[in-house]
Amino acid sequence: MNNADMMDALTALAAERGMSVDVLLEALANGIESAYKRMPGAAHDAYVVIDENFDIRVIAQEIDEDGNVAREWDDTPDDMGRIAAQTARQVMMQRIREVERDMKYEDYAGREGEIVTGIVQQADARYTLLDLGRVEALLPQSEQVPYDKPEPGARLKAYIVEVRKTAKGPQIVVSRTHPGLIKALFLLEVPEIGDGIVEIKACAREPGHRTKIAVWSNDPNVDPVGACVGARGARVRQVVNELRGEKIDIVPFSDDVVDFIAKALSPAKVKEVRIDEYTGTAEVIVPDHQLSLAIGREGQNARLAARLSGWRVDIRSETEAAQADAYADADWAEGEWVQNTETGEMEWRPADGSEAISAQAYAAAAVEAGDEAAQAEAAPSEAAPAEVAPSEVAPAEAVPTEAAGDGEAAGSPETADAGAPEST
Repeated sequence: MNNADMMDALTALAAERGMSVDVLLEALANGIESAYKRMPGAAHDAYVVIDENFDIRVIAQEIDEDGNVAREWDDTPDDMGRIAAQTARQVMMQRIREVERDMKYEDYAGREGEIVTGIVQQADARYTLLDLGRVEALLPQSEQVPYDKPEPGARLKAYIVEVRKTAKGPQIVVSRTHPGLIKALFLLEVPEIGDGIVEIKACAREPGHRTKIAVWSNDPNVDPVGACVGARGARVRQVVNELRGEKIDIVPFSDDVVDFIAKALSPAKVKEVRIDEYTGTAEVIVPDHQLSLAIGREGQNARLAARLSGWRVDIRSETEAAQADAYADADWAEGEWVQNTETGEMEWRPADGSEAISAQAYAAAAVEAGDEAAQAEAAPSEAAPAEVAPSEVAPAEAVPTEAAGDGEAAGSPETADAGAPEST
């Protein structure tokens, strides 16, 4: 093969691998230089020049004490063609692998937060491999939806969470549980999000079960919820299908915290929201028949609403709220229950220093006042005497029991902590 043929072959190889000819020429020159320096009598300092006609020359150098080039001469071996042929294959393949690894890494570096589509190649207890074409992505078990077992050959969309550069090439870590997957899927389905008209302000997710997103429109003529739902639910249905049936609640975002928390608890109807900015708690009051719906199955609706809003959410029924208000407004006596050392009986000693009242007298006063709860409190445990008791006419706190409906959890009251809100 003459020089022209070698140059043509090199050009074809560069085009096939998707890299420049200069990169391959540089790799070949470095390989020939290494081979030359292993020859007997070779100069210590030398470099290789390959011109456009594929003529190869070795230029030797003499370096003086100051590190400057004193002279140069052509020290090309007579059998340079043989050396080049032996070196070319080994050096070329090694350099091609290095360049391909770098190119693959550059293709995905900085793409964290994007969606990729891959084909399931291998799945085991530790991770699942997705074929993305030129590279493979790693889907760890911790990033997979519980009880969702991908089948080999199935196509999956996943969210890129990290791109690592390793000696064997790029390692792309993807997720199916990240809240960003929801945002990216809606970005694919809703053109208004891509145009910046509609924004996803916050997202709270329990993978495989339910997701809540809060959306906002920068155009008063565009309904953000309707844009995400689509005609007859077509857009949101595509996202649900990709997530394999995970339920999605879409609520409008509001700068008014009270309004936003009420909407975040959708589909439950909220009667009142009381905000305590000091503790970061929102007390939500709902109709009695809406309590189970507001709390959700195993508290799921309340948890997601708390994460979506960033507030701790306490849910009470109207009955519970009314009883709590009455309890707070009651005129409570100050004092403590103590044991009489002489009689061994419990008696109430007012904080103002007035005469102590026996448990029997306290119960009798409660009967006259019609306060049954006070009667029960009039006989406290001897092992743990109460410190605060109501006055003779003060109503005691009643603790109602709310029945859960449709297999959902209901509490008295239910509290959901926002934890770390998943919001933008």
